Amino acid sequence: MDLQFPHHECEIAQSTAAMGKDAVKYWMHNNMITINGQKMARSLGNFITLDQLFSGNHPLLTQPFSPMTIRFFILQAHYRSTVDFSSEALVAAEKGLQKLFNAEKTLNKLKPAASSTIDVEALMKKCYEALDDDLNSPILLSHLFEAVRLINSVADGSEKIDAVQLESLRKLYSTFVFEILGLRNESQDKGDEKLTGGLMKIIIELRQEAKEKKEWGTSDKIRNDLKSIGITLKDLKDTSEWEKE
Repeated sequence: MDLQFPHHECEIAQSTAAMGKDAVKYWMHNNMITINGQKMARSLGNFITLDQLFSGNHPLLTQPFSPMTIRFFILQAHYRSTVDFSSEALVAAEKGLQKLFNAEKTLNKLKPAASSTIDVEALMKKCYEALDDDLNSPILLSHLFEAVRLINSVADGSEKIDAVQLESLRKLYSTFVFEILGLRNESQDKGDEKLTGGLMKIIIELRQEAKEKKEWGTSDKIRNDLKSIGITLKDLKDTSEWEKE
């Protein structure tokens, strides 16, 4: 709203002149960002950086928020609409995002029935229509939470889903939640990292025991096999360090 003509037109002219062609097909800009209803500005002392959002180190924040929570929060508003940041709204977004991820876990455990009482194709059509309607992410999210309701209904037995519909529902979740909206279960990623770290600790200890027994063939095999899957070992005095290539 404060970047009216000729701001964007000037940016387009400069980039086209520099590149000799159009840089992109579409130019988009989000609306204003406000804090508790007031325009965000350094002069007002209500400016929050991404680092502060992630660390929680700001007087207007009650806790740190993950990058995915911030992404999900922004997606709850249409890009043409004003986005109002508040700690309370971010907490609510965090809970909503967790519901999406909890439903995915339930979805992966569902077993198909002989027949279905739900129509996933109709829901998927609504999701695409929301995107086609000027990237209406809030409406898309409302449809995804309808998918959450259906998943939970199938899980508790109040609805049934056959194999074809179940595959469509999993495709819907994968396409819209993860591929298009770019959401990722960070707690799951951390769990995977913890598991990988624990397994590597065991492998390194076993290799160290082999070296102490002068079983050089076993030691070299462990190192080479890890190398083949992209993990490099760096030998120290009494142990080894590992890193992904």
